Amino acid sequence: MDSWVGRPKASVGSSHPTGQAGFRQPRLHRHRIQAMKAIIVTRQGHDVSNNVEFVADFPDPRPAAGQLLVRTEASSLNQLDLWVGRGVPGFEMDYPRIGGSDGVGTVVEVGDGVDESWLDQRVMINAAVFQDPTPRPGRRAAGEDIIMIGEHVNGTHAEFFVVPATNALVVSQVDPINAAAYGLTHLTAWRMMVTRARIQPGSDVLIPGIGGGVALAALGIAQHLACRTIVTSRHQHKLDAALSLGASEGVLDEGQDFSGQVRSLTGKRGVDVCVDSVGKVVHESCLKSLARGGTFVTCGCTSGRDPATDLARIFWNQLSILGSTMGDMDEFQAASSLLKSGAIEPVIDSTWNPVEGRNAYERLESSKQFGKIVFDWR
Repeated sequence: MDSWVGRPKASVGSSHPTGQAGFRQPRLHRHRIQAMKAIIVTRQGHDVSNNVEFVADFPDPRPAAGQLLVRTEASSLNQLDLWVGRGVPGFEMDYPRIGGSDGVGTVVEVGDGVDESWLDQRVMINAAVFQDPTPRPGRRAAGEDIIMIGEHVNGTHAEFFVVPATNALVVSQVDPINAAAYGLTHLTAWRMMVTRARIQPGSDVLIPGIGGGVALAALGIAQHLACRTIVTSRHQHKLDAALSLGASEGVLDEGQDFSGQVRSLTGKRGVDVCVDSVGKVVHESCLKSLARGGTFVTCGCTSGRDPATDLARIFWNQLSILGSTMGDMDEFQAASSLLKSGAIEPVIDSTWNPVEGRNAYERLESSKQFGKIVFDWR
């Protein structure tokens, strides 16, 4: 299985290396077993749920230097889980593998160099592990490089998972189901809106595809910032649900150019920011919905990665087109403070026993969900 880049090469699903210079046995804290229950993707394929199995004999991980071993209380699905099942362009994956980029649980063991005060703490994780660039003579660093738990290495859909201590956040008083439903989507939306788009309180914000995890996280953050929100969906019941959560306006997307409706709702001005994770099928409508000087920020392309665009509109209206991916620990702590304080609660579609893993993946693939799909491992 894949190794951590920039860390001692201990694979997520293998035994902790011993007998090598610089390694020591991790300090044991709980009786450990040699195999664990896990939801695995057995092979790559377009219909991911067909390749999902629940097993009781997957090799349990050991924490390498700098890592925590966590006994899972809850994990949740993201669109990334489907990309992992279908295959990520440019990245060769081995199967079977464990997905999951959101996880909450109790620390039961620590690796070398980790303070033992982590033991018994309930933690949630930031799955985006930022890598230190390799210095090269005469070259500048190329920018952020991320290893994703649940994509590049085994993830959280199992009885145990490992995470760098630097990517764990103590959430002692937070319900584990809520914490598992919150992490990645709200971190992603926070970076999109606060760090990248620099959204201001009172802004008009367009959120297409309401019902998905990132879109609902964006709705919660926009409301926290006192923004006016316009959401779109191809399903009236999802619009109704979003309006009940406090969305300002809803637009039914029946495949038409919905920019005219958005402009009508803003006095023909357009919106300040569009927060998009849908991609190709809504791209043109989103651009045409922006006010002059507006910002389009994207974190995903569920419906396709190669939309036609309008360069004349972009330069003439001085639009900003921004990409955004995951977020660092400063952003994670800022976003998670809203969960810990009770200012924002995640929207949960359904909670599943892990033995029903295939059915949960199937619901995500169907796009029927409104909110996060969570596994309860307790």
